[in-house]
Amino acid sequence: MIMTEVITNSAYFGVALTLIAYIIGLKLRDRLKLAILNPLMLAVVLVIIFLLAFKIDYDDYNLGGKYITFLLTPTTICLAVPLYQKLDLLKKNLKAILVGITLGAVSSLISIYLFSWVLRLDSTIYISLLPKSITTAMGVGITQELGGIETITVIAIMITGITGNLIGAYICRLFRIKNPISVGLAFGTSAHAFGTSKALEIGEVEGAMSSLSIAIAGLITVLLMPLMV
Repeated sequence: MIMTEVITNSAYFGVALTLIAYIIGLKLRDRLKLAILNPLMLAVVLVIIFLLAFKIDYDDYNLGGKYITFLLTPTTICLAVPLYQKLDLLKKNLKAILVGITLGAVSSLISIYLFSWVLRLDSTIYISLLPKSITTAMGVGITQELGGIETITVIAIMITGITGNLIGAYICRLFRIKNPISVGLAFGTSAHAFGTSKALEIGEVEGAMSSLSIAIAGLITVLLMPLMV
């Protein structure tokens, strides 16, 4: 189709499609008021449906879509802003915060190890799943170095983040976790940037602690992954 060729040859196609799909996701969530309608999850589904419907290759979409990925790293760094605003709180609870993040990161790695051992997963799959609880920018990099599959890592990170975003608040209520620092650490350590976006909706302290968790948990995961492999 001529129209399809024109669209896919444009460097702006991937960016435009991604942003439009995300905006639609936001509108649907605001209109229907359902927590399960996560805008990012809806955007992924809408993009996939569009590409399949018009028989557009992922590589053609990614000509422009890759620029969205390029922005992941600076976006993650920007999450340090709410942390800076709560620096005094961090200093007062530094030891407890560091211990909590460390235990969260280690438990994530151990759970993947046990899961892979029980299901007898291939080592390549195991490596690809290990960085599920850190940001895409960090997870993809370490996966490539250790011989994992980048696509599986991205999917695992997205599923983990979306799940944490959707059910994190319910889990905190279920286990009566009310301390804002604890809530923030839980979101950031388990669900990285997706969880942090939810933590920021809950409160400033939660968002700041979650932002801190992303950086420290990511660093711990990157350092421990070679040993786990």
